[in-house]
Amino acid sequence: MANFRKLIGLLESDGKRLYATIKRKFPVNTEETSKLPVFDYGVSDKSYNRVFVWGHTKTGALGIPYVKSSESYDSIKNFLRPKRLGFGEKNKVKHATCGFGFTLFHTVNDDSKTLYGTGLNTDSQIGYHEVKKDHPLEIIFYPKPISLPIKYSENFKIHKISAGRAHSLVLSNVGLFAFGNNAYGQCGRPSIQDEDYIKSNYIHFIKNLGGKQIIDIECGQDHSLALTEDGSVYSCGWGADGQTGLGHFNNCSSFSKVMGDISKEKIVKLSSRCDFVMALNDKGEVFGWGNTEYGQITLPGGIQQICKPTYIEMLKPLGKIKDIAAGGSSCIVLNEDRQVFSWGFGILGFGPNVQQSTKPAKIPETLFGKNEFQPNNVVEKIQCGVSHYFAITNLGDLYSWGRNRNGCLGLGNESDQYFPLKVCLGGIVKNVHCGIDHSVAVCKPFI
Repeated sequence: MANFRKLIGLLESDGKRLYATIKRKFPVNTEETSKLPVFDYGVSDKSYNRVFVWGHTKTGALGIPYVKSSESYDSIKNFLRPKRLGFGEKNKVKHATCGFGFTLFHTVNDDSKTLYGTGLNTDSQIGYHEVKKDHPLEIIFYPKPISLPIKYSENFKIHKISAGRAHSLVLSNVGLFAFGNNAYGQCGRPSIQDEDYIKSNYIHFIKNLGGKQIIDIECGQDHSLALTEDGSVYSCGWGADGQTGLGHFNNCSSFSKVMGDISKEKIVKLSSRCDFVMALNDKGEVFGWGNTEYGQITLPGGIQQICKPTYIEMLKPLGKIKDIAAGGSSCIVLNEDRQVFSWGFGILGFGPNVQQSTKPAKIPETLFGKNEFQPNNVVEKIQCGVSHYFAITNLGDLYSWGRNRNGCLGLGNESDQYFPLKVCLGGIVKNVHCGIDHSVAVCKPFI
């Protein structure tokens, strides 16, 4: 111990002598140094959300201008892990939504630019943008503002945005805006034969439905759903699999009221990523309609398409349902005990040996981080793409599983993930949004 103290004393004395030598040979002129410029690097406002993106890059849906003149388009690699989006540092992003190869952002800025889009724009699904007159852009690599046909004011507010395969819905306090591909009437207006959507600058406006205010929206693949203040559901668009729920299998070009088993129910949430729909009422009961060939709803006679909302009785033993997510061939629900159940066909979260289940099965809670060190860690929200899934816990952690197309799971690889695995993110996750092969997370900063 004495030798150690002696060594420390020698180091301290040597350090003092070295400091005195440097100060003598390189004197500091305080007047001169005070005149030197200070480089203050800008940082985002602490109130801003952090936006992370990952997955397929070539469509521009991630909003990162990665293309350089020195590299070929084919050499561009996907982002396999979440990457913080620079757009989110300059804009106060409140909501996002992912379509098939494109993304919309809702921002709360001081100017009138509150809606942005990036990615594929072959059908004006992110608004009309051109380099020069009559030369519309089919792809955009950085979020561009979308102008809505309205006079902006301090009272104008966007409540929710939703994106389908090639169309978009924007819900505001004045009504609903719909634009993009309308080949099946999914924008709530009659289809026009041979309409050239890439050159379309038309945004359809719907003030209300049935005289009631619209409070929620959901885009399926090529159909649209709207929820009014009294809990009624309206739909339009592609109906070949019964996904409009209107009692037939035809397309519908205007929002029409959905009846069936939900005619007297107060619906509080809708979910549809492809051609099957789930609806959750205020009592925690779930209803479904659309394509059920993967066992989303099991009915006598092997019926595979249901065109009217049907109560999903097999979910009754799970108790009150809190959240729902309907993918392309499978579904997941979250009950009031914060347990996640999945069923259908595909990667269900139970490992590689379970690819089909006609009944809901619980995904072990330990896979979402619940253990003796975190006994209060529970799932709060669920979300899905066509074939991949996410769960957000009360601690703000994100877990993903499913088909890992172009790295859309954010796990650092492109391998399919057969059970939930935690995604590494630099923030507390508030919401996550799924495209077909890319994902976007809106997070709170840690500090």
